[in-house]
Amino acid sequence: MTQSTTQTSLVENLRQQLTGTVITPDDAGYDDARMMFDGGLDPHPAVIAQVADTADVARVVTIARDGGIELAVRSGGHSVVGHSTTDGGLVLDLRAMKRIDIDVAGRTAWAETGLSAVEYTQATAERGLVTGFGDTGSVGIGGITLGGGVGFLVRKHGLTIDSLLAAEVVTADGQVVMADAETNPDLFWAIRGGGGNFGVATRFHYRLQPIDTIVGGMMILPASAGAITRFIAESEAAPEELSTIANVMNCPPMPFVPEELHGSLVIMGLVAWCGEVEAGQKMMKRLAGDTEPIADMTGPISYPELYPPEEDYHPTAVGRTMFADSFDETTAETILEHLAASDASLRVTQLRVLGGAMARVPNENTAFAHRDRKLMINVAAFYEGPEDLPRREEWVTELAGLLSKGDERGYVGFLANEGQDRVRAAYPEATWDRLRRVKAQYDPDNLFRLNQNIPPAD
Repeated sequence: MTQSTTQTSLVENLRQQLTGTVITPDDAGYDDARMMFDGGLDPHPAVIAQVADTADVARVVTIARDGGIELAVRSGGHSVVGHSTTDGGLVLDLRAMKRIDIDVAGRTAWAETGLSAVEYTQATAERGLVTGFGDTGSVGIGGITLGGGVGFLVRKHGLTIDSLLAAEVVTADGQVVMADAETNPDLFWAIRGGGGNFGVATRFHYRLQPIDTIVGGMMILPASAGAITRFIAESEAAPEELSTIANVMNCPPMPFVPEELHGSLVIMGLVAWCGEVEAGQKMMKRLAGDTEPIADMTGPISYPELYPPEEDYHPTAVGRTMFADSFDETTAETILEHLAASDASLRVTQLRVLGGAMARVPNENTAFAHRDRKLMINVAAFYEGPEDLPRREEWVTELAGLLSKGDERGYVGFLANEGQDRVRAAYPEATWDRLRRVKAQYDPDNLFRLNQNIPPAD
């Protein structure tokens, strides 16, 4: 049987069995459907199955498994490695699955994994309730939840997985199973930080927090070693109501920033205070200190306003992620020196202060096991075409090496295409061994391998 005959048979089989939409390269919507967030990716899957429900998911998984077809699972499509797509294979696209059922009295919600973080947040915030995700609204809740979820509520309410009560999962054998603390507890443990290695999560049951007005938003400060160090120190010393993200970067040409400061090195602080408004306003001033902000857009806002409108753009970037347990002016100077030495159109070192509620959960409780780390650091640079990539990669690798000081551990949700050793380093030995045993139980043939892959135990 020829490849074209096999592909025709696959498409016919999918169209006969699925309630959802099946898209091939001959269809008008193919290019839009295959597009990823990262502009450096140009995938050409043989077929995209836009599933309508969990039954569709189970059928797609079964067809891919029985046909030996490479399967990619897409929620939001933000994988910088391209794990949510495939060249020549089958994409299981969840984005049409957007149902959300909110229990206001019980402060919980069941949500399908085609929802983006901002879609979920807007729906729950209308009831004065929130679950913490990341800092980008267009990210799919499927990917960020399975990786851990580090965002604006990390210190007050923990990671996204700390609000996860249960999940509906389609496993490699095409079965639909529930996973929670009592039912399939090993699977529930593994999906909280182990990524998409164990099946397709179709629905999540989340705990909701009563959050209406917060104090936060964006604050832009001139970058100096002292200002960066103070911002981090204030963030660490603050009550758990405060979570911050400090992006030390060259300033983009934003309309509310004076033109003469475009390109200058700044601290773009993204902050959220989940507490009493007056105390939050005082905290905003503490973060700025004696430095006059270039722009201060913080204040009392609704939680969804932390997610600004996103343009339809597809950046090309290279990055590295790591953890650290201390920060000082020498480190800040190293960051500033390297940012100043680069001419990338956008280059950034991102500093996320951790701790609080995230750190109070024992490491062994979830597959995400770096709860005692004080700081997450991400280094990234935009590149302009394939010919520009090597030198941007060299710059990122050099700065990341200086900041990590040889510590290879990192957040699996932010890993790039860095090889199996980096995936292995994302988990402590006991966690890794347990993950491999769970993988062997639920996906012994590694059908779900387009991810930061955890091979099944022998």
